[in-house]
Amino acid sequence: MNRFLSLCLATTLSLLTLAACTTAPKSSEGKSDIENEAVLALAKAKSTDPTLIPFISSAAGYAVFPSVGKGAVGVGGAYGKGVLYQNGRIVGYCDVSQASIGVALGGQAYTEILCFESREAVETFKQGHFRFDAQATAVALKSGEGANAKYVNGVEVFTMDEAGLMYEASIGGQKFSYQSK
Repeated sequence: MNRFLSLCLATTLSLLTLAACTTAPKSSEGKSDIENEAVLALAKAKSTDPTLIPFISSAAGYAVFPSVGKGAVGVGGAYGKGVLYQNGRIVGYCDVSQASIGVALGGQAYTEILCFESREAVETFKQGHFRFDAQATAVALKSGEGANAKYVNGVEVFTMDEAGLMYEASIGGQKFSYQSK
């Protein structure tokens, strides 16, 4: 059984590594699509919780992942592509990947928004030195939650599923990559 779990974990990590090699979409159409999806996801997040607007406006930068897919059958993973904004403009493309092992079954898709408190936090993200430890959690967006958000280690994370709320907001073990526009 341990050998099977090790094989499943290795396979999941390999797939996530391959997916992570393609941070920026290859075609101009793909880039336009992810940029448009990010704009729509950000608009939905702001309408779900208007208190998010001043938080994002004052951030040194923010990354928007319009759709992060997460699934597991014992061994799990998550992956999504997004864009990084600075001064309200898209400056590059990013992706998020996560692998997990444990008692898990199912899948979900959600939007994830990372807000960076300082220019240094944005630069750490761009250089690929940014990841969440196993204890990291996110603020699940619903009306008024953005008003209570506080930066932890220079970043605050918001998540929202298609219904406007993600009940399980575990982001521990996420790894990010970045490619400038």
